[in-house]
Amino acid sequence: MKIEQVSSKLLQPIYNVTDDQPVPTRKSIPLTVFDKLADDQHIPLLYAYKPPNPSNALLEQGLQKVLPEYREWAGRLGEDEDGEFVILLNDEGMRFIEASADCTLDEAIPFTVSTLLELNSSLEGPMKELALVQLTRFTCGSLVLSFSSNHIVADGVFVSQFMIAWAQACRGLEIHPRPVHERNIFVPRNPCDIKFDHTSVEIAKRKINEDSSMLPYAKDDLACEILHFTPEFIAKIKNKASSSSLTCEDVNGGYSSSYSTFECLVAHLWRVITRVRGLGESDTTYVRISVNGRRRLRPRVPNEYFGNLVLWAFPETQGKNLFDESLSHTAGVIHDAVAKVNDEYFKSFVDFAKKNQHDENLMPKKVADMKVPSMWPNLEVQSWLGFPFNDVDFGVGKPSIFMPSFDPFEGEIYLVPSVVGDGSIDVYVTLFQQHLPLFEQICYNID
Repeated sequence: MKIEQVSSKLLQPIYNVTDDQPVPTRKSIPLTVFDKLADDQHIPLLYAYKPPNPSNALLEQGLQKVLPEYREWAGRLGEDEDGEFVILLNDEGMRFIEASADCTLDEAIPFTVSTLLELNSSLEGPMKELALVQLTRFTCGSLVLSFSSNHIVADGVFVSQFMIAWAQACRGLEIHPRPVHERNIFVPRNPCDIKFDHTSVEIAKRKINEDSSMLPYAKDDLACEILHFTPEFIAKIKNKASSSSLTCEDVNGGYSSSYSTFECLVAHLWRVITRVRGLGESDTTYVRISVNGRRRLRPRVPNEYFGNLVLWAFPETQGKNLFDESLSHTAGVIHDAVAKVNDEYFKSFVDFAKKNQHDENLMPKKVADMKVPSMWPNLEVQSWLGFPFNDVDFGVGKPSIFMPSFDPFEGEIYLVPSVVGDGSIDVYVTLFQQHLPLFEQICYNID
């Protein structure tokens, strides 16, 4: 298939200027300690809508109406007079691309890696724009809407809120709830109380393991495998991982007699991929898991907080434990690591970042162009299980597809709620194609 770009332009906010609501005059917003930890790269996601679907003109108008509430997307990264990183609220605009495909959407599915790259132009190279929309029309009338945004500006939790607001604007509704822009809420304690070794975690493990450059694979060997876990299969995994004798502390401080769906699925995938990779019993491996601070901090930060509020858990073990111990044991390793990233841990990191505010390791960084992009021997898991994608309704109903674009890093995993709506989960895994036959053979085996 061929995708041709029809137009590309910058969209600026359209302000509804009144005496009570004048044009905002704020010039910039500082980056928080959590924004600075985010990689300077665009994270794309895709929505597909079968006909009838919204026109490009409607989507463009809705975007310009919603941007006054989300000025950061139309701004640029820069520095203030003190040399501190900021988001410049200059309204230069969000990139808006219109494209057309020479086939039907059904003919293009399943998307190849090259197609996914064409459906989102932000993957072609560095961009000065902080957000990009690409609308690709297929010959059958179907629409693929790709939205990507610079991770420094906001995390995935907030992006899902923005997409709902855009849909509300297209339907002529009031934006609700409105975003929370207060990025000065992360104040270090006085005196600072650093209780954890953040140097060995947030700094040391932020760097990708360069050992992957020694692997006998190439960048062109990367492939994406999509799994569909039915509710029945998920129930089997949870039953195998959980027992009546265990008690797990949950995020709210209560206790549960079973591990979560997320913990069980990640435990299963960790064990399978470790076997597929052929790691040895003495090899150490960890999973990098994003932990949303909105749910952890006390007082709680609302979901509408505009920015990044993520730290990571790093459950770690040796290959022999993944081979010989039970699925319940692996789920427990994951559960315990995630539970440790709590209110006290987040506040300790804020104190740590204040004391080390000039450390270059705590500043935004470009993603390295690696010869062999891989997390080897580790994994990274992005969970979109809580994203309300069904609410991204531009007036014609929910999307027929909701998925990440291709993430060119071996060992990267996305957990996405299936659009089927029956509780099933789609799992997107980037692996080397040499490992796919064995992966496909054992990924649905839980014995």
